Amino acid sequence: MKKSFTEGSVPKALAAFSFPILLTNVLQAAMLFINSLWVGNLLGSTAFGAVTVATTLLTLVLAFVIGLNNATLTIFAQLKGAGDQQKTNQYLSAFVVILLVLSLLISIAGLVFAQPLLVLMNTPPSLIPPAKLYLQINFAGTALLVGYNFIGSALRAFGDSRTPLHFVLMATVLTAVLAPLFMGVVKLGVAGAALAWLLAQSAAFIGSLVYLAHKFSGHIFRLRFPRRDEIATILNQGIPSGLQMLVIYAGITVILSLVNSLGPSAVAGFGAAQRLDTMVLLPATALGTAVNAMAGQNMGAGNWQRVALITKTGVVYNIAVMFAIALALFIWAEPLVRLFIDDADSVRFGIVYLKIIAFFYPFIGFNFIFNGVVRGAGAMAQVLMLNIISLWLLRVPLSYGAVYLFGDPGVALGIGTSFALSCAFSAAYYKWGGWRSKVLFRSGSAPAAARG
Repeated sequence: MKKSFTEGSVPKALAAFSFPILLTNVLQAAMLFINSLWVGNLLGSTAFGAVTVATTLLTLVLAFVIGLNNATLTIFAQLKGAGDQQKTNQYLSAFVVILLVLSLLISIAGLVFAQPLLVLMNTPPSLIPPAKLYLQINFAGTALLVGYNFIGSALRAFGDSRTPLHFVLMATVLTAVLAPLFMGVVKLGVAGAALAWLLAQSAAFIGSLVYLAHKFSGHIFRLRFPRRDEIATILNQGIPSGLQMLVIYAGITVILSLVNSLGPSAVAGFGAAQRLDTMVLLPATALGTAVNAMAGQNMGAGNWQRVALITKTGVVYNIAVMFAIALALFIWAEPLVRLFIDDADSVRFGIVYLKIIAFFYPFIGFNFIFNGVVRGAGAMAQVLMLNIISLWLLRVPLSYGAVYLFGDPGVALGIGTSFALSCAFSAAYYKWGGWRSKVLFRSGSAPAAARG
């Protein structure tokens, strides 16, 4: 179903559109959650630490191409709002060609440089062999992962957040079945965890292709080399978007390097906390994605009053949801951490981290809302600068300084303080920045230029 967000109730539309996105995000996180549970319980803390490091590095290496993929949301949302089907078909073809080439390059680079990157991250020597194996198996399937994410983003831009949910559900079920089978029965160890993840993602991608072939059987899709203006628009959006992901995950990697210096117990405790951290941020991520698509459609249609209403509604939803989740996490920190690990020192680190950072979560939620609206206008370079401020001018130095002053609890203190400060920067740019004047398409029929 393709839905227009240029009319009707904004609160109802945001709730209805963001809820399937939230469920999709929950299921995607559940795949990693399930894999991690089986790794920790079947293979032990060394394997769990290796997968934690490898997953962070994998996300970092894939950050640019996934960020480029995320530009589809803004481009197709504005085209949907403008009702330009011809341009939509042209950009679909252009994205497929560009993402395929980049995915193949990422696969080759990842396979070759897996071990040097692990060494660069100060990974403990005992974790390098299993982490390298986990990485190389996943890098082999980069194109499948990127392809599925592209289809899901494009469908959401057109107003369909339900269809991607079905394929992620299939992948989650497969992960739940294959992970214990490969690790516990077939005894493939860390390789089994990687294969379960890769096969589940591949099934989601193939399933989405079959769906599209059936749904649009009467539509002829012609793949062609993209034109110069299409490449320029995609790269103008995609490069800053990709760099945003790179900046974010490079910052996370530096934080992990800091945690690595605190010892294996800290690595395992931080890994468990990060799994929960990821789950907690899912509602804010879903709201950010939803306001991006909804605001983008209304910007394409030139309906700026609805853009402001979408932002206000997103802020209210964020306050209600994130405070409730933060309270629950604070209360049940210990049993949640013990789902992953039982080593006393590791559990202690994870509990302290979660209880300190819990009530900073609403601030990072506001970032998702404000930045999502700004991304809807195509102001990717500006959001990139906000992320550089958040990660590199605030989070990294604050975390290192707090660890120096307070020891292990400093990790959470530094990260949490950066959430609050970066929220202030994002809110200020949303209110006074020049993102409303952004023009996304420079030639041909295009959505209405931003005014505000």
